Amino acid sequence: MTTPTGYLSLDELRGAIADGAVDTVIVAFTDMQGRLVGKRVSARLFLEDVAEHGAEACNYLLAVDVEMNTVDGYAMSSWERGYGDMVLVPDFDTLRAAPWLDATALVTADLRWLDGAPVEAAPRRILQRQLERLAERGLTAFVGTELEFIVFDDGYRAAWQKGYRDLTPASDYNIDYALLASTRMEPLLRDIRNSMDGAGMYCEGVKGECNRGQQEIAFRYTDALGTCDNHSIYKNAAKEIADRHGKSLTFMAKFDEREGNSCHIHISLRGDGGEAVFADPDEPHGMSKLFRHFLAGQLAAMRELTLFSAPNVNSYKRYVAGSFAPTAIAWGLDNRTCALRVVGHGHGMRVENRVPGGDVNQYLAVAALIAAGLHGIENELEPAELFAGNAYESDVERVPATLRDAAELFAGSTVALEAFGEEVVAHYLNNARVELAAFDAAVTDWERVRGFERL
Repeated sequence: MTTPTGYLSLDELRGAIADGAVDTVIVAFTDMQGRLVGKRVSARLFLEDVAEHGAEACNYLLAVDVEMNTVDGYAMSSWERGYGDMVLVPDFDTLRAAPWLDATALVTADLRWLDGAPVEAAPRRILQRQLERLAERGLTAFVGTELEFIVFDDGYRAAWQKGYRDLTPASDYNIDYALLASTRMEPLLRDIRNSMDGAGMYCEGVKGECNRGQQEIAFRYTDALGTCDNHSIYKNAAKEIADRHGKSLTFMAKFDEREGNSCHIHISLRGDGGEAVFADPDEPHGMSKLFRHFLAGQLAAMRELTLFSAPNVNSYKRYVAGSFAPTAIAWGLDNRTCALRVVGHGHGMRVENRVPGGDVNQYLAVAALIAAGLHGIENELEPAELFAGNAYESDVERVPATLRDAAELFAGSTVALEAFGEEVVAHYLNNARVELAAFDAAVTDWERVRGFERL
């Protein structure tokens, strides 16, 4: 793979600061909701203090709802515990330029308590623990995430003032692979692509999707942690760049009754020597025994781990038959009607999980894929027969239909408990309960339209 430019060593950052090219460093991490949060510090302070000691932030950042309200039910953070600090420890392998921002560099941080212990419920840490489990077996995960979004001609503040109603999509019809209508968005899309290249990502290209204004920008796969770090930065930066262009874009799983935003995740494993452990030309379909076990684990644990792939009420609106979003827990060879699509050969042989939407927290979803795969490997599970045909019309098990269903399955999951631990399971179940309580209390436009006059 080609190594992209954009990453910085600490010495290169010192030089850029001395030259006046960088005056601000963002120290950031991804929260439960998949958002990039953190703080901007002066470049001088970063070199003098933060680089060595980290930066402090309130631990409530992993214990709030989408509105950033403090909520009850979290063991790590509460009024009773005083809402203390945690430490953002820079991971210098992630230090990079942020070319869409003036004179700014960015580094991804790991979260630690003041005594140095890792914050186990942090999404990046949850993935790291699963990668450590793979490493014990001499395995490494490579991942690619395919994140879709919808562009609107309204800016974010105008969209807010409209209550996100009556927005103008950046195209008027289905633009899947269409170049003409997508060209109208090209100034924005090009800015995003080039900015991400400048931040150390390998941007492959962009294509129109089915919904009005919908696009997907693709990036070259890399190691699992690197892909997930890049995903958060890209998602945040794309919004910032859209705002600068006077537009807005959304990654929400289902904005309207048309096609939703997916985030298909491709994953493969390699051995210590870089060998392609998923491929074996002497086995059926060219799939090694290890791959079959890994795939079987995905199928066996998919329902109980869906919470980590579909974390919001809105996530479940995607799962509509005939919509290219999966409903059937089945696998097939290059079959987009199945939840799991096996593609490629050699080093490129992989499984695409089509369950996650654009609202996914990618660290959690990839951690769940690895945990499920290891469950299959450790128990030498064998997958069901491959599905050929239209899985939407099959009688196989279905993806959970609601967040409430997924949370109940997660709560009873032995796989989740053994892989992630009691602290993590309890933390994310509480997050689901908070989301459900907020939704249950909301009065929607749908209810008003149906009930205001006619009921």
